[in-house]
Amino acid sequence: MRRILVIGIGAGDPEHITMQAVTALRQVDVFFVLDKGEVKQDLVDLRQEILRRYAPDGGYRVVYGRDPDRDRTTEAYVEAVDDWRKRRADVCQQMITAELADGQTGAFLVWGDPTLYDSTLAILDDIASRGFELDIEVIPGISSVSALVARHRVPLNQVGRPVQITTGRRLSEQWPSDVDDVVVMLDARTAFTGHVGEDANIYWGAYIGTPDEILISGKLSEVAEEIVAKRAEARQRKGWIMDTYLLRRSAPSAADGAP
Repeated sequence: MRRILVIGIGAGDPEHITMQAVTALRQVDVFFVLDKGEVKQDLVDLRQEILRRYAPDGGYRVVYGRDPDRDRTTEAYVEAVDDWRKRRADVCQQMITAELADGQTGAFLVWGDPTLYDSTLAILDDIASRGFELDIEVIPGISSVSALVARHRVPLNQVGRPVQITTGRRLSEQWPSDVDDVVVMLDARTAFTGHVGEDANIYWGAYIGTPDEILISGKLSEVAEEIVAKRAEARQRKGWIMDTYLLRRSAPSAADGAP
């Protein structure tokens, strides 16, 4: 039986690593990395820095696989994601089969938390469903959501009110009327621009926890254009961007019938 650790490594700061993750890192024989190409080389470099800091005695190998491209032009979003995950599973299975012996421990280092908008667990489930036996353990990490609100020094929730975590694609369709606080991830469309008429604040961050970190907050109607411009400039400069934001409607007053 091959053991696989899925280790959350935080949003970008090497000091986001938990003590549980440090213990796990030092048990690993082979680290598997899906390489996204030169454009995101700094993400690979950060993983290497984490290993240098927290597994300094070595004794492990790092194996790279080419991350397949996803069709981002089709309207069939779910089908495109399913196809992409299957091809990722093919790559991961090939790496595990070729590089990890029975009884050894392999690991995937996952940005943020492995249970929040990450495909690694679904990919490993796909591999296991093919009859490939794996002993999988998940080590939670600091998510980009937690890092975002911490950097802005605001709570994630308001008293007695729900929080929804969603995607830019879903926000572009609707901001639910019964949810005042919405955390948005994977937003290539800057969907918040469709809600500038709302009485709301935005807490936006990109490259959180890294030297390139950008933070902008304020009334949505006042800072939306600044965020769009900063985001475009950063993406052009680096070739990629990872950003997250919290949208928060203003609290209803007592006169509006709030409890």
